Amino acid sequence: MKRHTVIVTLSLAVLAFAAAAVAQEKKDAAKGPLAGTWQCTAHGGPNGDQPFTLYLEQDGQNVSGSVSAPQGDADLASATFSGGKLEIHINGGDENYTLTAKLEGEQLTGGEWSTDGGEKGTWEGKKGTEAAAQSTTPAAAKPQ
Repeated sequence: MKRHTVIVTLSLAVLAFAAAAVAQEKKDAAKGPLAGTWQCTAHGGPNGDQPFTLYLEQDGQNVSGSVSAPQGDADLASATFSGGKLEIHINGGDENYTLTAKLEGEQLTGGEWSTDGGEKGTWEGKKGTEAAAQSTTPAAAKPQ
């Protein structure tokens, strides 16, 4: 009888753990595939290759967040995600930026950027970790 009780208790514990894991996966999936920290690099600008970090939140097609770059930090003016394509608008003080890219797994590929001043280039990004971003980005740039 004691052995039967132990087996039942262990089985219930395993089921509870599995249910919690499935619930967390559903919660993470509900955030959207873009939610998180993205380590990116822009190419083609006057300063050569420039790293930047995107901090994104997603609610359906609506995307919000901020960007941190050597030139400074800014909130996204607007951003959308539709048909696997991300489009971001950033008001950068002297110039406004538009960035587009396709989401492929945990990478943003085929990215293009442009300014209202006529500059253009390419960019790409990889989904990173918050810990990696903390070592290079001021805390003020991260979404709360």
